[in-house]
Amino acid sequence: MSMNNVGRPTRPEAANDAANGHETLTGARGLLQDEALIFELDGWNKTGVDLPPVTAAPSSDLNGLLRDAPIGLPGLSEPETVRHYVRLSQKNHAIDLALYPLGSCTMKHNPRLNEKMARLPGFSDIHPLQPQSTVQGALELMDRLAHWLKTLTGMPAVALTPKAGAHGELCGLLAIRAAHEAAGNGHRKTVLAPTSAHGTNPATAAFVGYTVVEIAQTEDGRVDLADLESKLGDHVAAIMVTNPNTCGLFERDVVEIARLTHAAGAYFYCDGANFNAIVGRVRPGDLGVDAMHINLHKTFSTPHGGGGPGAGPVVLSEALAPFAPTPWLTHGDNGFELAEHAGDDDAKTAFGRMSAFHGQMGMYVRAYAYMLSHGADGLRQVAEDAVLNANYIKAQLKDVMSPAFPEGPCMHEALFDDSWLEGTGVTTLDFAKAMIDEGFHPMTMYFPLVVHGAMLIEPTETESKHELDRFIAALRALAGAAKAGDTERFKGAPFHAPLRRLDETQAARKPRLRWKPVAAAPLAAE
Repeated sequence: MSMNNVGRPTRPEAANDAANGHETLTGARGLLQDEALIFELDGWNKTGVDLPPVTAAPSSDLNGLLRDAPIGLPGLSEPETVRHYVRLSQKNHAIDLALYPLGSCTMKHNPRLNEKMARLPGFSDIHPLQPQSTVQGALELMDRLAHWLKTLTGMPAVALTPKAGAHGELCGLLAIRAAHEAAGNGHRKTVLAPTSAHGTNPATAAFVGYTVVEIAQTEDGRVDLADLESKLGDHVAAIMVTNPNTCGLFERDVVEIARLTHAAGAYFYCDGANFNAIVGRVRPGDLGVDAMHINLHKTFSTPHGGGGPGAGPVVLSEALAPFAPTPWLTHGDNGFELAEHAGDDDAKTAFGRMSAFHGQMGMYVRAYAYMLSHGADGLRQVAEDAVLNANYIKAQLKDVMSPAFPEGPCMHEALFDDSWLEGTGVTTLDFAKAMIDEGFHPMTMYFPLVVHGAMLIEPTETESKHELDRFIAALRALAGAAKAGDTERFKGAPFHAPLRRLDETQAARKPRLRWKPVAAAPLAAE
């Protein structure tokens, strides 16, 4: 399957022609090979192994389930298969190639040590249905991880099972709903969320059955306290605030937000997607937070490119702890055990289960290895370096690009708007595509929606000053070209990528199938 190439050429040879004035016979760009779909590589009669001829029909227990037609898969030798996937990998950007300005939201460097630990047989080969007596080491790791998460957040309880951030939001809101219902406050059906909230916040609240009401934002990118106070009441179940927020700013009034929320009888849910900026520096529990999900795949190591895997444990305040979902990890006379059912002593008020089993063991191992290798002081430095790097980028680009909120420091991400592009004929999308020609993946574009033409740059803590300077130099050069009127550099970009720009909306809505199976005769009857 390939994406629709409506509007613009997408084949490598077309890009080659545009960039260099001629095309190659093979479609290759130097040593970067053109690559067809694996189904287009032919070789239907080849196989990677030599098998002796079948002299007699083998006995089988499959009965009527035996295949009576070719399997319909391409026959490739081992070298052809390896080369195919290596060539595909070379067409993707990766954190191992250059700075990835989407940051911890999608991809930051993850130490190989953590990957090695996650592949230890005692963790990678266990089965969720094994007797708990046979997986005491894994359960102990979960217990230690839970201890770290509670210590870092200043919260008394944690639910490990949620599989990602949005799943964690669901967990937190279900606990909040259960707490309200237990107190006879089931009439509270409203959740408040800032205009800059992650899209999953209102979506999750609506999924749980709440009505979502927006809270206004001040000119400096933070929650408008007056608007919040005017919308609080006995109909409000919770407020959902990201801190640091999506504009890359710390909510300086967060303690007052919590006080107002609690005074109205509501709970404070904090979106922990940006915990990477404050881990080891600020404990959310001290700020008045009642529930917060922690993206282990962002803050505490696991490659998150490509959409997964993820893990989103939720820390809970004393008020919400009794309503945490099962299973709960306990430590008794028989070692570590999991309270699996709502009837168990430790889970009588639990709202139910979030997962069929106990969560993502590989994620737990990576996160715990990350924590142990950094230590408490190292985790604090992670946050400090992430914030330092983002502010360095903001300081070095503020004279050629326009910071969305120029006053004061940012947190772990620097946010620019597109006002500096006015009159140039270049858009945020054009600028981002030109970054690909310079060897950098584009930053987050057009988000948050409260900032026009947003360009959100998150360098993370793992980039050196040398790499940051290289990135900054590229963006300054592109900014200069845009302001100088060199629109040709942007409107056709990227010129040097394996594929050219395409109509992404049409590509997503109308994918084009380029391969059809070769008609084959049925297998001979046995």
